[in-house]
Parts: sequence; C-alpha cells; structure tokens
Amino acid sequence: MTPLPAGRKCPCGSGATYDICCEPLHDGASAKTAEALMRSRYSAYATGQSDYVFRTWHPRTRPADISPISGVTWVSLEILRTVDGGVFDDTGTVEFRACYDSADGKHVLHETSRFERRAGRWVYVDGDITE
Repeated sequence: MTPLPAGRKCPCGSGATYDICCEPLHDGASAKTAEALMRSRYSAYATGQSDYVFRTWHPRTRPADISPISGVTWVSLEILRTVDGGVFDDTGTVEFRACYDSADGKHVLHETSRFERRAGRWVYVDGDITE
C-alpha cells in the first residue's frame, strides 16, 4: 500500500482530500452510489490496496487473485457517464477512462462497468472495455 500524506487530494479526481473522500470507504464505510464505489476502487488500485478491490468485487465474477500489476502507476480517472447507480437504485453503470503509465509507455483503460447492490452494499460486477 502506498500511504498518502494528510491533506493530499484523492487519487479518484473528485477534488476532495483522500481522508474525506475514498479513505473512509477503504476503511469499511459503504459507498452510497455506484460512482462512489468506482472512484474508491480506482483509488485502491492507485494506492495498492488490492484487498479493497477484492472485497468490492462481486463474488460471482471476481478472479481468485487480484494482485497489483507490477510497474503500473495509475495517473488519473475521468468519469464519462453514469446510468442509475444512485442511492435508491439496485444496479448502475459507470463509464470511465483511467490513465496509467507502465514500462512500455502511457495507456488508457476505457471501460463501462456494471455495479449492483448486494446485501445493501455496492459491488463491481463486470465491465466492457472499449478499444
């Protein structure tokens, strides 16, 4: 895990500081919306918290191993569109672009992710990657 200094902006790009944005979710608070879960999952990838990524992935679709990819640095997240996924919804989608650097250069992951509420908590189900 990469510790973040107090007062640092959250990696998810919300503009808020990490301690009031994604950190409470990483520490066990429940995301209120699918977008909030998406942002917190991105921040977990960016800070090396693969245990959080595992816990917030639907057990039906998650892989057995969610190890961080060596040499990848997550740079930015841009939310492009959300459909449903609000406080009164049971399903939602979030389309995003996540930029990252690796040994072979700069890359963009463009995905439309599906989320659902399970036992009252939002979880990531799966997603479609756009080339």
